[in-house]
Amino acid sequence: MTAGTGTTGGPVHEALAALELVDHHCHGAVTGDLDRAGFESLLTEGDAWPGVSPFDSPVGLAVRRHCAPLLDLPRHAPPDAYLARRTELGAAEVNRRFLRGAGTGVFCVDTGYAPHPVTAPAELARTADATAYEVVRLEGVAEAVAAGGVEPDAYAEAFRTAAWEAVRRPGVVGVKSVAAYRTGFDLDPARPSPAEVTGAARRWLARGGRLDDPVLVRHLLWTAVDLGLPLQLHTGFGDADIRMHRVDPALLTDWLHLTAGTIPVVLLHCWPYQRQAAYLSAVFERVHLDVGLTLHHVGPARAGAILAEATEITPFRKLLYSSDAYGVAEFHHLGALAFRQGLAELLQARLDADELALPDALRLARWAGRDNARRVYRLPGGAMDDG
Repeated sequence: MTAGTGTTGGPVHEALAALELVDHHCHGAVTGDLDRAGFESLLTEGDAWPGVSPFDSPVGLAVRRHCAPLLDLPRHAPPDAYLARRTELGAAEVNRRFLRGAGTGVFCVDTGYAPHPVTAPAELARTADATAYEVVRLEGVAEAVAAGGVEPDAYAEAFRTAAWEAVRRPGVVGVKSVAAYRTGFDLDPARPSPAEVTGAARRWLARGGRLDDPVLVRHLLWTAVDLGLPLQLHTGFGDADIRMHRVDPALLTDWLHLTAGTIPVVLLHCWPYQRQAAYLSAVFERVHLDVGLTLHHVGPARAGAILAEATEITPFRKLLYSSDAYGVAEFHHLGALAFRQGLAELLQARLDADELALPDALRLARWAGRDNARRVYRLPGGAMDDG
């Protein structure tokens, strides 16, 4: 496997550049060729706006700077030249270059979001010359149960059975909820009663649509606790469905008190609430975090600043790496590059200030880039003493 690029010198940068990462939360890459409109639509979490190109954003500039060389183009290649070269190579070769260029050894793939044809975990693994596991999105399980014509009083047991069947599939290592998109986190933290679930199911099944009933979202989160696998929760930055003031992870505090000592809870992405997420990771034993989606959107130039805020009080055993890459394989590469460079800058600054020793810096880099995820998701090698 080709290690990630971007080394700027020094043993910390070199160690992170050479480290095979575990990307504990990502999605597939599109399998078809993209025209300009299609590519630009995948560069942004927002909608396409007339006269405003996502190439003229931090992530667009980062793609032209850091991804163009992998397509045999000069740095900062113009958008038209970049897209023409992409088309010339074809989607399969583009995906191969960026996925292998990421230097990622393990991908944990959320398969519950696929508005475009994208690589399944096995295809992603083959393309990247890596290993891939699956993360089950629980809202998708619930919506499939509803589509099967379940009666309201049978919904709770039907969802529980379907969720157990889903997580028992080979290669499943965790579950995910997008409650942030559906209701936000300002929910009653208590487990809902059977009567409450049946009443909510009756209302939801009668109107159909996405699972966005607060009682059923609470039921879903408590079902995740019962499943016993790590639970990923999208927090903070996302697309326009997010109501940002309702996705502050600090709103989960009471629920985290009630579920303390049960499953690992991994707070995804977090921006602009990385400090709130850091607080939760510092006071709750089983809370972990990443700043995944944020990293490729700010690019390597600002990744260090985001990671510095996220790690002000976060125990280093609680920080994980993810790309949250979806659609364009550039994001698998760019997320890995931004993480490597940002964390190396952060650790090197502390090393230069004599706030830690070189063996500590190298150990913390391995933990965040690989070993913490191995342990949380019980991946091969995760039980070893990697101190």
